[in-house]
Amino acid sequence: MQLGMIGLGRMGANIVRRLLRGGHTCVVSDLNAENVKRLTGEGASGSTSLDEFVQQLQKPRAAWVMVPAGEPTEQTVQALAQRMETGDIIIDGGNSYFKDDVRRSRSLQGKGIHYVDVGTSGGIWGAERGYCLMIGGPEQIVQHLSPIFQTLAPGRGDISRTPGREQSHSTAEDGYLYCGPSGAGHFVKMIHNGIEYGLMQAYAEGFDILRNATSKELPTDQRYDLNLADIAEVWRRGSVVSSWLLDLASMALAENPTLADYTGFVQDSGEGRWTIMAAVEEAVPADVLSASLYTRFRSRQEHTFAEKVLSAMRYKFGGHVERPTGE
Repeated sequence: MQLGMIGLGRMGANIVRRLLRGGHTCVVSDLNAENVKRLTGEGASGSTSLDEFVQQLQKPRAAWVMVPAGEPTEQTVQALAQRMETGDIIIDGGNSYFKDDVRRSRSLQGKGIHYVDVGTSGGIWGAERGYCLMIGGPEQIVQHLSPIFQTLAPGRGDISRTPGREQSHSTAEDGYLYCGPSGAGHFVKMIHNGIEYGLMQAYAEGFDILRNATSKELPTDQRYDLNLADIAEVWRRGSVVSSWLLDLASMALAENPTLADYTGFVQDSGEGRWTIMAAVEEAVPADVLSASLYTRFRSRQEHTFAEKVLSAMRYKFGGHVERPTGE
């Protein structure tokens, strides 16, 4: 199947690579000509303008937008809509706010253009591991795009089936899921990222407590000089708290037990805030998720070892390099 990709950053480029390896064809576009050249050298078809990009797509065209959420996505979607025709498909695979999806979908309906929102999780590891995909939009259009989603998703792999799901035929076990109409995909991804904040905060605080077990405030016979890298590693082996996030924390601690390369400045990417907003609108208590978001705000004023652990995990799964405000 053919897919156009606009935005060749870490995730956009790797999505293209995974699709090419899966036998699909891709037309690519990016503001950076070097990014286009690199992917062209790997088998994609390059374009030097949005007009050329659209012209190379076969009808019904399918274009995946993978640029920063907010105004860059808005401008790109509108520019595509001006060049596309009835029956064409625009896919937003970034971290857009789900209410923007609802609005865009409604505005494109008048032109006969289909809009699909895809919450995409997998970070810089997705090219090899596959991407967890949470999808919203017209169900028949999502079905049309299923060959793309099947290739991008991890597949069942060697993960055993969940007891009780033996008769289920959901694509969830393959790593992608149609969640509902416009906005549903990004809504589910938004909550996913809010939960991620809470999980990361729990690990971060736990390791901070372990690190400070040598505190002079403690009785001498209750002080412990603990090897955090080894503790992270042993928890990976059979522990109920094992996870991919713990894998990444273990990797970071093995490389540098003091995490001296991390400032402890921790950014938030938007989904955490939106999750709390959704909780308020639904009158759902979200104590842990709220606290984890506020901790990130505080990290920009003072830094603890816990925040270095958070920063290290963000770098490991997404390549996020934390920079203090103003830099």
